[in-house]
Amino acid sequence: MQDKIVYVAMSGDIIHPGHINILKIASGYGKVIVGLLTDSAIASYKRLPYMDYEQRKKVIETIRYVYEIIPQTTLSYEENIRKLKPDFVIHGDDWKSGPQEKTRQNVIYTLKDIGKGELIEPAYTEGISSTQLNENARSIGISTNARLSLLRRLIAAKKPLRILEVHNAISALIAQNVQAQPNGRGNGKVEFDGFWSSSLTDSTSRGKPDIEAVNLTSRLSTINEIFEVTTKPLIYDADTGGKPEHFTFTVRSLERTGVSAVIIEDKIGLKKNSLFGNDVLQNQDTIEDFCYKISMGKKAQITKDFMIIARIESLILEKGIEDALTRAKAYIQAGADGIMIHSRQKTPDEIFEFLKKFRQEDANTPIILVPTSFNQVSAKELCNHGANIIIYANHLLRAAYPAMKEVAQGILEFDRSKEVENKCLNIEEILNLISGTK
Repeated sequence: MQDKIVYVAMSGDIIHPGHINILKIASGYGKVIVGLLTDSAIASYKRLPYMDYEQRKKVIETIRYVYEIIPQTTLSYEENIRKLKPDFVIHGDDWKSGPQEKTRQNVIYTLKDIGKGELIEPAYTEGISSTQLNENARSIGISTNARLSLLRRLIAAKKPLRILEVHNAISALIAQNVQAQPNGRGNGKVEFDGFWSSSLTDSTSRGKPDIEAVNLTSRLSTINEIFEVTTKPLIYDADTGGKPEHFTFTVRSLERTGVSAVIIEDKIGLKKNSLFGNDVLQNQDTIEDFCYKISMGKKAQITKDFMIIARIESLILEKGIEDALTRAKAYIQAGADGIMIHSRQKTPDEIFEFLKKFRQEDANTPIILVPTSFNQVSAKELCNHGANIIIYANHLLRAAYPAMKEVAQGILEFDRSKEVENKCLNIEEILNLISGTK
């Protein structure tokens, strides 16, 4: 039996008695080769694992039933089965129905096609749920360093990332927990990968204009409230970043708090929202001065995980694609970890042109988009053109205002709240949301 090859695929993030039982049974059939799912394979159907691939590999290597570990780069077993031609493939019988049913059928088909191998399905260990263990672990929270590093890991593991604006803890809880079964994007559920702390919505939620009127201390207070009840990474909108000497302190404060990235735009002077374009006076910084600000920020950060992303306003100010590309190259050389390219056009044509030309020279630097104006384009399509991160930058606050206004007007109109109750979240659901039961 020991000359037989036994293949077992697993994520190995949270090892429980059910995994040990499967590996023990597998070892009775021969040499156990574990196909350890890569971060990208796991991220394709659920949240990124707590530990990266190398960390998970070290854990699995300590289990005495395991002979060898190889990467499994997708949910499908097919590639490794065709390469190894195992005598046995072993998985618990819990995948006979549910989201893994198609994966199981593909294993059966592949074994039949290569003319070798038997699928063994031991009874699933009762009372153990990896999903429930993950939910329990996440309910405890996440450390500052673990949250900080999540964005880089997510960029490496999946594409695109979908980031949603949040402006307080309740909006962050919505962004943390909402899921959907999308059309045309596979069988798994999709969720937001992180949060965007927008200077626009943060100031608007406080009744102040979007002119950098809310200071860093106040905004960090909101972020700390968000971090107390969530586990996903956050990208911070720092507008221009201020003077280079001030920006270094911003970087240190954000990094110490656990923020994953900061985005600064290459404009100078009193902040005016980019969507005004040339309708108002807006001045772009020189390449040399903005590069200096980026380099100062990079020198100030402590960890290798924190990201400084340069936002280019050339298209907003109608300076053209070539100016944007020139600036992107310079900013990356100055140390920028990513490029955000912005446009106020109603179509994505100039964004697509920028992406095409940029990717011809640079295949790796993350590109961030905010498709507020060209909102007819899906995240998947933007990804296909070369984007890594899609930020929905102000939608939760914009949705909240008309809903609250309608309810307030209704109460005045009817002089009671009965007529607007159907527009309000049930009190029980509110209590469940904040208690973590939903």
